Amino acid sequence: MTFIPMPRVDELATPVVLLDRAKTANNIRSMQAECDAAGVKLWPHIKTHKMVEVARRQLAAGAEGLTCAKLGEAEAMLPAGVKRIFIAHSLVDVRAASRIAALADQLEELRVAATSPAQAEALVQVANAAERKLKVMMAVDSGLGREGMRQVADAQKAAAVIAACPGLELAGFYTHEGQLYSADPAEQRAKVDEVVNRVAAVRDAINPQLPIWPGCSVSARHMIATGRVQVVRPGAYMFGDIALAVTTRVMPIADVAIHVLVTVVDRPEPGLALIDAGSKVFSSDKTAQGVHAMVADGRDIQVVRVNEEHGFVRGADVDALQIGDHLRFIPAHICPVINLTDFVTVIEGDVVVDRWRVDARGRVD
Repeated sequence: MTFIPMPRVDELATPVVLLDRAKTANNIRSMQAECDAAGVKLWPHIKTHKMVEVARRQLAAGAEGLTCAKLGEAEAMLPAGVKRIFIAHSLVDVRAASRIAALADQLEELRVAATSPAQAEALVQVANAAERKLKVMMAVDSGLGREGMRQVADAQKAAAVIAACPGLELAGFYTHEGQLYSADPAEQRAKVDEVVNRVAAVRDAINPQLPIWPGCSVSARHMIATGRVQVVRPGAYMFGDIALAVTTRVMPIADVAIHVLVTVVDRPEPGLALIDAGSKVFSSDKTAQGVHAMVADGRDIQVVRVNEEHGFVRGADVDALQIGDHLRFIPAHICPVINLTDFVTVIEGDVVVDRWRVDARGRVD
C-alpha cells in the first residue's frame, strides 16, 4: 500500500474554512458536561454548523435532540440518527404538511413553534393537514423584539387555540435571548435572570409545570446555572467567533474552532492589504466596531470592509504583510460563514485530516 501524506494547511488553496477537530470536540464535551452536571438537557441549534458530522458528535456526547430553524435543516439532519427535533420557527404554510408528516414519521418526537396568536391559528391548519400529533413550544419575547408572545394575554389566547386542536399539545415555552449579544459581560447574569423571570411569568399564567427552553450561546452557561430552566439550545458554542470570544467573552479565544484561511493578494497603499475573501466568504456581518474578521494570531489586523471577492485589511500590523502571506481569521459571526461554503476542511494542528460537507447549506425552506 502506498502511503499518501495528508496535506498541510499551508498547502491549501484559499480561501478555505478550517475546522479544528480537537477544539470542536472539546467545546461539545464541555457544554454537554455542564448540562449533565446540572440535570439540564441540551438540544443544540444546528443553524450554525448545518453539518451531519457535527450533529452526530453532539448526539453521541449526550444531546437529547436538535433544534432546527427550518424544515429543510431538519430533513438534512436525519442521517445523523437524530430522534427528536424542535423546529424553532413560525410554520404557517399548509403546503408543508406532507413534509411535516414525513419528518414526524422518522422521529420519536417532533416539536413545532407557536409564536403569536395569529400564527397559532395558522399552525392549527398546518397540523390538521399533516394529520400528526405535534408538540408545541410557545415562544415568548424576552427582550429581542422578534417572534414571541409580548403579553400574557397573547400567550393565553394562543394557548386556547392550541388546546382546541386535537393535533397539537402545548409542551413548553422557549425564547431566543439574542439581545444578550449586546449586553456588557459584567451584566450577563443579571440579564439572564430578567429573561427567565419574563418567560416564567408567561409560563406560570398558563401552566407552571411546563419547561422553559432558552436558546443562545452567550447565555447558555448562565442559564444552566440558574437552576430554573430544563433545556438549553445554544448554536455557536462548538465553534465560537468574535461575538463569543471577544465581544461577550463567554469563551476563551484559544477555544475558537473555526478559522478562515486567506491569502494576501495585494498591497495597494500603506496601511492597507487586500485578501482573497470578501462577502462571499465572511458575509456582510460585522461587529459594532465595523470588523468583519480579526486575525487569529493576536496581531492588530482586521477585515474592516468587504466586497464580493476582496477583504480590506487594516490595523497597526498590516504593513508587515507581504503579498502571498497566508492568514487565519476569526469571523465576526460564524453562522453565515458556514452557510456560504460547501465543505469545511478539518484539521489537527497544521495537518488536514478530513473534509465535512455542510449538508444543510442553503436549506432555508
